[in-house]
Amino acid sequence: MIKVHERFLKYVGFDTESDPNSDTCPSTEKQKQLANVLIEEMTEMGLEKVFLDENGYVYGEISGNCEGPKLAFIAHMDTSPDLSGANIKPRIVSNYDGGDIVLNASQQIILSPKEFEHLLHYKGQDLIVTDGLTLLGADNKAGIAEILSLAEYLINHPEVKHGPIKIAFTPDEEIGRGANLFNLERLDADFGYTVDGGELGEVEFENFNAATAKIKVKGSNIHPGSAKGKMKNALILGMEFHNMLPTFDNPAYTEKYEGFNHLNDFSGSVESANMLYIIRDHDLEKFEEKKKLFRDIETFLNQKYGDATIGVEITDSYFNMREKILPHFHLIENAKAAMQTLGIEPLVVPVRGGTDGARLSYMGLPCPNICTGGHNFHGKFEYIPVQSMEKTVEILIEIVKRYANFKI
Repeated sequence: MIKVHERFLKYVGFDTESDPNSDTCPSTEKQKQLANVLIEEMTEMGLEKVFLDENGYVYGEISGNCEGPKLAFIAHMDTSPDLSGANIKPRIVSNYDGGDIVLNASQQIILSPKEFEHLLHYKGQDLIVTDGLTLLGADNKAGIAEILSLAEYLINHPEVKHGPIKIAFTPDEEIGRGANLFNLERLDADFGYTVDGGELGEVEFENFNAATAKIKVKGSNIHPGSAKGKMKNALILGMEFHNMLPTFDNPAYTEKYEGFNHLNDFSGSVESANMLYIIRDHDLEKFEEKKKLFRDIETFLNQKYGDATIGVEITDSYFNMREKILPHFHLIENAKAAMQTLGIEPLVVPVRGGTDGARLSYMGLPCPNICTGGHNFHGKFEYIPVQSMEKTVEILIEIVKRYANFKI
């Protein structure tokens, strides 16, 4: 069997960064390069009904050898556009000593436990890190590697009893589109898990309600020498809009179940400006209040500066999967029990983000999220312990065993 971290290192060699400005699916054609490799690997491994559709979704399955629900394991192929996923140069820090890790000496980029205390949990383990110039891609290529290591184990150990196992890998999760064209009929599963979480032991069945707000500001540019009473500076109006939002509804001041309004992009000139916000809250009522505030500010500023000065377009992205998981709470109980059997303390935490599982849960596939073992996703300080990946594969195997002959 191929070691799980070796699989992972192979996958991060593919640049699969998604593009929020593209209207195609997948949003970047290069995601299909990894998809084709996965198709080849899954076929050689002996999975059945291996298929890559025209939208870049990968499917496969392993027949059951006993009664039990059809259980799916899902991960995404794309990496976040927040930082480059091209030319990733991973390296393994063997037997980590608990000190600073110099990722890039020339640019003085250092991964330090002074900033990231969780590093100290992995003293003596082997950490996969970047060279400080790109993200690593553990979100979510670690999940892919772990799922296919599970598949290889089951195929090579037919004595392990399990029901039908369904596998899927999606494009464009990082830009909120991973479930848009997911074919649940082809997957044909009763329940699922996305393997897309963070540190070892995480189990997540609550996530943000999420929306995107696009703000268009229309200004009026007049020569500053004769602008009195005439100029409307779109950049300043945009700042006024932002300053009317609650100061502490900002991701820099929030944690756990606290929501936020995050200004993700602001560009423009005196004549016009564009702002992009992501709106998040676990509580649906508070989520709706946040969206209403955006519209109220739009109304106020248009009354102040003239109609059509401010335009607000809000689009819902996904909703909290909690209500869809609670009727099938065995998914959480079995994941926790699997971890406890392996001596891993379950960490039931809310997702401060979203997963394909949230969308899939609302589409009819109850699908909570479990750990990959990684830390510091979407940035140059991303890392993952080899031992956490190995333990995650063991968790997946144990979950599969628990659903053998499981009665719904």
